[in-house]
Amino acid sequence: MSDLFIRNVSFGIEAHLHPVSFVVPGVPQGKGRPRIGRVGNHARMFTPAKTVAYESLVALAAQEAMRGRELITGPVLIELQILHGVPQSMSKKRKSLALAGEIKPMLKPDTDNVLKAICDGCNGVVWRDDVQATDGMFRRRYAETPCVQVRIVPLMEGD
Repeated sequence: MSDLFIRNVSFGIEAHLHPVSFVVPGVPQGKGRPRIGRVGNHARMFTPAKTVAYESLVALAAQEAMRGRELITGPVLIELQILHGVPQSMSKKRKSLALAGEIKPMLKPDTDNVLKAICDGCNGVVWRDDVQATDGMFRRRYAETPCVQVRIVPLMEGD
């Protein structure tokens, strides 16, 4: 993870206050808008299959990181490092600048939609509900291997 992320944060010695870190492999995905389908004469809302699959991938990565640990019950800080693959169309010079962080990715999906997908994938796995995410930081960069690096830091009341 980058320098932006908090390192060596000491919130106490209790095990439930240790950060949870994991990587969601693959191209970052945003939460898709709900769709409306028809069932007989009734309209029904549903989540797009691509979103459901990505949230399941997030949940699997988070579950491995939790290793049987109990759900976090208090407020948390969530840190995201959203790493996009470098487009094939970039010249070698621009590619090296992109990998050095000098060219920033301004691409879809929007950061807020990636955050929503990550948070919803963590529901019932890392925390009870994503309303517990009270603080956050994010960074978007280019990388050789696209992924989303996630770090969830439990906060003590009053932090």
